[in-house]
Amino acid sequence: MSRTEALFRDDAYLAEAEATVAGVNERGGIVLDRTIFYATSGGQPGDSGTLTRTDGSAIAIATTVTGETKDEIVHVPAEGSALPETGETVRLAIDWDRRHALMRMHTACHLLTVACPFPITGASVGETESRVDFDMAETVDKAEVTAALMEMVGADHPVYAQWIDESELDANPGLVKSKNVRPPSGAGRIRLVCIGADAALDSQPCGGTHVRSTGEVGAIHIGKIEKKGRENRRFRIRFGAPPQ
Repeated sequence: MSRTEALFRDDAYLAEAEATVAGVNERGGIVLDRTIFYATSGGQPGDSGTLTRTDGSAIAIATTVTGETKDEIVHVPAEGSALPETGETVRLAIDWDRRHALMRMHTACHLLTVACPFPITGASVGETESRVDFDMAETVDKAEVTAALMEMVGADHPVYAQWIDESELDANPGLVKSKNVRPPSGAGRIRLVCIGADAALDSQPCGGTHVRSTGEVGAIHIGKIEKKGRENRRFRIRFGAPPQ
């Protein structure tokens, strides 16, 4: 299969686009020449939505995953959906409300790594709740962490992506916050997600989708901090103000 142009990497706000079907794999997964659908990776789930054919019929996309390589993005149709022909032009539309919730949550996870500057041992982004696991033994107050998060949200810092050479990452290993996982190498460049003017607040490798500013995250709070081992704490981030 050919490489899929990932339009969401440069513009996470593209909700619709046109593309050409590059092929359908043996499992019925649809590969396009370009896409706005994010593929499951880095703790962020893949997008759902529709592909509309020229005759007006729609193919429901249940999720999106990577194929044989990270550069191949596979759109998984809902069970029983018709499959397009190679070379067809289709109109793409993601489930925007779901994607935007994931963008807000993913950005909130980055803010949490600023509020809790410890190595990350795991993460999962969800539409209403996300979790981030840290290699830490300290006991922290969830109200204090929530206050730190909301201070960053209220400051409405810019959020943006920039690319650096792999050599720059090698020279600055502290940019990687994950304890056990490093960004894939070999492409020659690494995508950083930065928060704050001149990345003053944060900068870390990430291929996910994020909002344009921290203010767009909205109200969030730490719902629970769980002890998952002597030196492992799981933080659960939820939308909305803390329950009274």
